[in-house]
Amino acid sequence: MSAYRGRVAPSPTGHLHLGHARTFLIAAERAKHGTLILRNEDLDPDRCRPEFAKAMIDDLRWLGINWQEGPNCGGRFAPYSQRERREFYFVAWKQLRDRGFIYPCTCSRKDLAQSASAPNDFDDEPIYPGKCRARTDANTFENPAGVNWRFRVPDGEEIAFVDNQLGRESYVAGRDFGDFVIWRHDDVPAYQLAVTADDHAMRITEVVRGADLLKSTARQLLLYRALEFDRPEFYHCDLVRDEVGKRLAKRHDALSIRALRDSGLTPSEVRSHALQSL
Repeated sequence: MSAYRGRVAPSPTGHLHLGHARTFLIAAERAKHGTLILRNEDLDPDRCRPEFAKAMIDDLRWLGINWQEGPNCGGRFAPYSQRERREFYFVAWKQLRDRGFIYPCTCSRKDLAQSASAPNDFDDEPIYPGKCRARTDANTFENPAGVNWRFRVPDGEEIAFVDNQLGRESYVAGRDFGDFVIWRHDDVPAYQLAVTADDHAMRITEVVRGADLLKSTARQLLLYRALEFDRPEFYHCDLVRDEVGKRLAKRHDALSIRALRDSGLTPSEVRSHALQSL
């Protein structure tokens, strides 16, 4: 069996909150006899900020989380910031294009808004109505810029996996999720493609993340198969929720690690708050 390699992979779009603390503390605990990687998922140029990237490293250190590879310390699979890893995503895009798994999509937001299928649960991507699905001109594109690129899912196929925390999980392609974006029209690789390519390249053996990404795991399993990558194991953490039952988001500034630090709480107190409802 390969040595354990886990990762914490925050996006610098705001300050980390208690939900992040829980997930990353669990990831660090599961990697205590292996290697933990910090990856800066800073792909989105409109939302990611250098000051948040600096703050997340500072807050994670303050919590007592230590990693062996990352943007601040290097490692054999550098670089560890996604903005510097475009070549990995481009190679994956070309492979998917050449193997016929993806197609260019020119549907507008208005087209998608008129779709009858809306996102549900924690999913933020509605089921694609299929307007561009029959296109066969993918190989005429030398680069992905200018259109959205969608992965054509195998309608009706059950995508199942055994989660190391939640047990067996199952989704049906075309019903629970549709053709999903792997490269955006503004020439930014999408989350699904980037994390799949990175977790493979960095030899991650177990992905620890929040339960809001369960459906993303089903999508990524299709990418692993299409790209002929070995897939890692998965561990999805229960979500931290606010007083009305909504999952925490970066808009919950009062529950950010930075705000809790400023209020005088110690690292051990914040760790306890993050893990108390497990």
